[in-house]
Amino acid sequence: MAGDQSRAPSKATTLVLPVQKDSFTSLHVANIHKRTPLMSVPFVIDLNGPVLWVNCEQHYLSSTYNAPLCHSAQCSRANSHYCHKCSSPPVRPGCHNNTCGIITANPVTRRSAVSELAQDVLSIQSIQGSNTGPMITVPQFLFACAPSLLLQGPLPKNVQGVAGLGHSPISLPTQLASHFGFPHQFSLCLTSTNTKNGVIFFGDVPQNMQIPGINIYTPLTISPQGEYYIQVSSININQKPVPLKNNQAFAKTMISTTIPYTTLEHSIFTAFTQFFANQLSKVPQVKPVPPFGLCFNSKSLSSTRVGLGVPSIDFVLQDRSVVWRILGANSMVQPQPGVACLAFVDGGLKPRASIVIGGYQLEDNLLQFDLARSRLGFSSSLLLQRTGCANFNFTPKP
Repeated sequence: MAGDQSRAPSKATTLVLPVQKDSFTSLHVANIHKRTPLMSVPFVIDLNGPVLWVNCEQHYLSSTYNAPLCHSAQCSRANSHYCHKCSSPPVRPGCHNNTCGIITANPVTRRSAVSELAQDVLSIQSIQGSNTGPMITVPQFLFACAPSLLLQGPLPKNVQGVAGLGHSPISLPTQLASHFGFPHQFSLCLTSTNTKNGVIFFGDVPQNMQIPGINIYTPLTISPQGEYYIQVSSININQKPVPLKNNQAFAKTMISTTIPYTTLEHSIFTAFTQFFANQLSKVPQVKPVPPFGLCFNSKSLSSTRVGLGVPSIDFVLQDRSVVWRILGANSMVQPQPGVACLAFVDGGLKPRASIVIGGYQLEDNLLQFDLARSRLGFSSSLLLQRTGCANFNFTPKP
């Protein structure tokens, strides 16, 4: 099967990966086809992850698995300069001597481990026009064979690993762009519902799938670890500036799919929530529901097609004309009946970044990570255009 698919047309310009929201963890999961014979394996999507890693300790069966020897070209590509040894026989995927060692991590618990660099078949859906095309294959996709201990923690049920989309030599987008020769870019559209799929496009965004065009761009900064940052210059609520002591304190803002809600450094969070509360002073507040710090009586809020009727939140980017607008569907969450909370969390005094935009704020927004041009394109809420990330039609082409 894998051999036949590897002969499929390799001039793909767009590949597509459906993504589903897990209702218990709010993480987003993709089923990726790997191994020989092909098997659908569920992975958590980690926007900033450097590698695709999978648990190999249980039931990893594949006739095309290969572990490159240390100091090989594959190890150099993965920046692996450590020779991996395995002291727990028998030999199996993830347990060979004189292979490449690579550090992998659980993005939720931050636990890390040394894993074995490996190669195997990966197959992914192509796009032809407005329909899905054939599955096409990367015969020797580089990934990490990780120990099962990395799966410990609050992850979706049955997940077997993490698919990293970060800017690194062996992340999923980098390898797909390199293998198929299309532009180094991918687009992310996460759904807000767990009943329909969102999507990741690798390569060009199809222009005839009723997808609103992206016409807002901001510079994209890459950290030494391959993480994605944008620059926020100020925050407006209800089109009024939030008074902050030091706007430079949050200039670098990380984007993440593995934290559920946007986190703000403590002083920013305090000023932000106070200002938001003042703009909704006529709406009764209720006792906050953790982890949120500001909650209201939802019966006093109106409903609109873009969520609850609350003041808009604007992240002003490189200049006043470039704004990431967050409306009620992405700014308010209802953790229990009759309660609506501002879906932003106190990140403490020393967070990883002053602002980390979380998964809830990304939902039903189309984001294009154009790595070739070092820019992020975004749509703001697709609900404004009466569509959403669950509305893509992936009808197989007859």
